Amino acid sequence: MTSSSIGTPEQLRDPDYMPPLWKAVPLGIQHVLAMFVSNVTPAIIVAGAAGFGFGSNSPDFPELLYLIQMSMLFAGVATLFQSLTIGPVGAKLPIVQGTSFAFIPIMIPLVAGKGVDGLAALFAGVLIGGIFHAALGTVIGKIRFALPPLVTGLVVMMIGLALVKVGIEYAAGGVPLKAQGSAAYGDLASWSAALVVIFVTLGLKFFARGMLSISAVLIGILVGYFYCMAVGKLPVAAITGSWENAAAFALPVPFKYGFEFTMAAVIGFCLMAFVSAVETVGDVSGITKGGAGREATDKEITGATYADGVGTAIAGVFGGLPNTSFSQNVGLIAMTGVMSRHVVTIGAAFLIVCGLVPKIGGVILTIPIEVLGGGVIVMFGMVVASGISMLSDVIWNRRNMVIFAVALSVGLGLQLEAMGTGAGQPDALQHLPDTLRILGASGILPAALIAIILNLVLPEALAEESTEEVSGGLQGHGAGLREGGTRH
Repeated sequence: MTSSSIGTPEQLRDPDYMPPLWKAVPLGIQHVLAMFVSNVTPAIIVAGAAGFGFGSNSPDFPELLYLIQMSMLFAGVATLFQSLTIGPVGAKLPIVQGTSFAFIPIMIPLVAGKGVDGLAALFAGVLIGGIFHAALGTVIGKIRFALPPLVTGLVVMMIGLALVKVGIEYAAGGVPLKAQGSAAYGDLASWSAALVVIFVTLGLKFFARGMLSISAVLIGILVGYFYCMAVGKLPVAAITGSWENAAAFALPVPFKYGFEFTMAAVIGFCLMAFVSAVETVGDVSGITKGGAGREATDKEITGATYADGVGTAIAGVFGGLPNTSFSQNVGLIAMTGVMSRHVVTIGAAFLIVCGLVPKIGGVILTIPIEVLGGGVIVMFGMVVASGISMLSDVIWNRRNMVIFAVALSVGLGLQLEAMGTGAGQPDALQHLPDTLRILGASGILPAALIAIILNLVLPEALAEESTEEVSGGLQGHGAGLREGGTRH
């Protein structure tokens, strides 16, 4: 479907333009396909960390179905806030919302090994963090100076590095098998399913165009799914049983898992809200530049931030995870050239319907963990690559090298040490209060705080010889801007 067949160039740049319905519906579903896997994956990871995810044999395993259902439902609701708006909430732009990867490293220590009992504190943090996120809308323009590419790029890279371990564990057969020391963990059957997904995804990304490329991960998972059926790893009876046992319709339940106030959850979600807010500002700017050829207005940026926070807060009440704008959909708008917010509204309605039909979540539950692992290896690797891409905008003078070095050393060191303990929390912090220990476990918040503080207090220039003694003779010679140099 070409842009010229949908409307005139002026219409395509107009967020208020409504294409003919028979053209708008497939465009809206395209948006859902582009973000679907990324949207439900955080719920699966959180359930796995809590102990009732795939392969856990936990009596609480059916609760994962509810978490998946809420991921779809409130992604749709939050997207409606952006496209239709309620008062000042929303940007009236085609912004697609979905469950944020950024919060996963914060959520894992909160729920690790606690089962469903860990969700009360988690969703209390989501609710309060969402309210705080919405409040950032009033000052977002004034705090952006504290989050330059040096900080945001580091944080995004750290988020990806915290998640790549999850992808390998899933691809090898899942966390429960690893914990049990099973011989099936890492066997050829597991890796073959994951590799099918990876190869199909990469093939489509590099050699296909249009929607095939945009939906490469989703298509890769579908091919992996059918591969598992063909080799007998996924019995048809398991699929039909899951479909039949899931309800045809179900409404969300407020405070289904209770409400437990913990400082670790509140502080963690509020601090990560800064990062999510800056990400949304970037996405809003990307949409207006790519779709309309103009800069985003202050009203649009403020409204988008309000919608981020309000959508997250409401999701927290009903058992949904934090929402943010999805960057892959920004790229889809640039690809199609269709700026219509009503197209995104159709996609949001489709997500809401999916969220109200547990049978759809029941089918998602039958995806073999190895297949999902193949998909998230690609996705989480792309998170790391996105962080590195942001860092390419940094002026790599010696001052910024030192800031990055100290923040990365502390953050990544805590992250790796926590992985080594097997308990999800680093023994290096065992003498700290529980709140600080949980916040430090991901390594992301310590790295972000160090980078922010050093960036604000250190002088702008360091003498050339001031970093020689700590660099071991390895000086950077990247293509980025350097002192007295230009970008090549």
